[in-house]
Amino acid sequence: MADETTNGAAETAPKKSKKMLMIIVIAAVVLLGGGGGAFFMLKGSSATAAPKKGTVVAISDALTINLADSHYLKLQFSLQQTDAVSEDVDTGEAINLAIDEYTGMKIADLSTEKGREAVKEELLAKIVKAYTTDGTQEVMGIYYTQFVTQ
Repeated sequence: MADETTNGAAETAPKKSKKMLMIIVIAAVVLLGGGGGAFFMLKGSSATAAPKKGTVVAISDALTINLADSHYLKLQFSLQQTDAVSEDVDTGEAINLAIDEYTGMKIADLSTEKGREAVKEELLAKIVKAYTTDGTQEVMGIYYTQFVTQ
């Protein structure tokens, strides 16, 4: 008799654990599916909210920046504003960031197109960060109007 009760308990235990396992698996699938759907919906909405081009603000005077080894860079650029800005932005901060970015660089780093583009991307990232207020991006690009090294 003792063997019959042991076998009966052993047979019911796997049925309960299979039901519990199925419930856990179904719950995990539902949660992952919902999380994935939310991710793609939020990702899609931010991609459609890309800023549109506004006016271009020129830096009035060319900058002369000291490079390494007694070389210098004569730089002038313009800022591409977004359409979210109704007035021209103050270019003072962009000028300061450009001076900080280029000061002390080696002329060899700026003599190739790849090198210039890499530094330009770094400068643009800093400018975009500086000109983003309350989640509104005010500047989206920079254009070199003068770039002379010596």
